[in-house]
Amino acid sequence: MEHNNQGTLKNITSIRFKDKGKVYSFDATDIVLKEGDMAVVDTESGLAMGVVSSGIRVLPYDKLPHNLQKIVRRATDEDLKSHEENLKTNREALDFCMARVRERNLSMKLVNVEALFDKSKLVFYFTAENRVDFRELVKDLVQKYKTKIELRQIWVRSEARIYGGIGMCGRELCCSSFLNNFAPVSIKMAKEQNMLLNPDKISGLCGRLMCCLAFEHETYARAKKNMPKCGRSVITPEGKGKVVRQNILEETIVVDLGDGKEVEVSVHELQRKDRNRKPAGKNQG
Repeated sequence: MEHNNQGTLKNITSIRFKDKGKVYSFDATDIVLKEGDMAVVDTESGLAMGVVSSGIRVLPYDKLPHNLQKIVRRATDEDLKSHEENLKTNREALDFCMARVRERNLSMKLVNVEALFDKSKLVFYFTAENRVDFRELVKDLVQKYKTKIELRQIWVRSEARIYGGIGMCGRELCCSSFLNNFAPVSIKMAKEQNMLLNPDKISGLCGRLMCCLAFEHETYARAKKNMPKCGRSVITPEGKGKVVRQNILEETIVVDLGDGKEVEVSVHELQRKDRNRKPAGKNQG
């Protein structure tokens, strides 16, 4: 019998509800599950079905995630059939709602539809630039599907995750392939990496700053701490000059020595020269 103390061990597994969605931890109890299995779980919104994204792992009670919910059962044939019916409803509801949006000339973009596992509610995800009065649209949907309807506005990053695509790097979008959460991204990160602040070069398909700008930000920020800033005067083996460029990955700087002459110097060489420089002594009386 388990006790709620630090010595308690629980079987934990991870569940993903959407193909590219966030991964959540659940108490697996004594149910045997492996990666790729479908499972019915208890959530704050009721029962839901998702795919097991990792095998069982054991954690002590003091390391458990907050508000840990339980796995109800490994999905049965009946559960899988119900899930397929929900997916069919999602597709039909998407087409129906898009037609109603066009007919009512609403300034919104429908992105996705999701039926709850027990069919108690249909959730319609959309994006919009401004506030939308969709009360009449909700009436249309309730009349059609005879269930609870929720219209939920999402932001453009979530839209890009749902649709997917290929980034300028030639690879599948990070948000739709492996990212579980959206980390904050700022223009400062692009500046730290000495990138041209051209919106076409630093923006993703969603029109916002690329998520990958955050991946190496700490590495760039740490490296720049040991580099003299542009405009600063430094002394190189070939003379004194001003820093005009930083090559962060190479850990070098380009110094303008005057008369159009530039030299590239290793930051480590500058640091060694600084360490070897003797402090000026006081005049002897």
